[in-house]
Amino acid sequence: MGRLRGLYVIVDPDAGAAGRELEIARAALEGGARLLQLRDKTREKGLQLPIAREMARLCREHGALFIVNDHVDLALACGADGVHVGQKDLPVAAVRRLIPPDFVVGCSTNNVEEARAAQADGASYVSVGRLFPTASKRDTRPATLDTLRAVKAAVQVPVCAIGGIDESNIEEVLAAGADMVAVIAAVVGAPDPREAARRLASRFRN
Repeated sequence: MGRLRGLYVIVDPDAGAAGRELEIARAALEGGARLLQLRDKTREKGLQLPIAREMARLCREHGALFIVNDHVDLALACGADGVHVGQKDLPVAAVRRLIPPDFVVGCSTNNVEEARAAQADGASYVSVGRLFPTASKRDTRPATLDTLRAVKAAVQVPVCAIGGIDESNIEEVLAAGADMVAVIAAVVGAPDPREAARRLASRFRN
């Protein structure tokens, strides 16, 4: 799981990436993102497929991982490296029965109990959030840096921090033990997504 580390950029059309998904993806990768996720809650999967395929290709070019949010079928169809599910999506154990053994499965969690359950069901990594206020997703539950520390101590899989993370707070998130830091607005909404990704990626020590 050594590849599950570093800056994780979520490309979400509803967060300002509409029509610019590939431009932002390329800029984020050139800036040093190690993982990309396509999170599109509105368009039909057939419309997402060409974008997802191209994002998968860009990630392969840059040696990064490409993850699709929610949709196992879309992730498999586009050649993604994995899928990310939430607490209300298909359970991790069910997803595992549908995918190849080496497929990455991420799971959103909010506490130690959920993180341990996700790991037991076969999650490759767990994300913890929302750590800070964010406008990118409105139905999230708050978490704290103490939550992040507790989850990191409780599981063996890599831990991803998410929710309102930017240059002002990424250092404390990394100090709390995050292996990956997922951002949306900090890159997607930046005037220069490449430079924003570069500055955030540079905070990782190795």
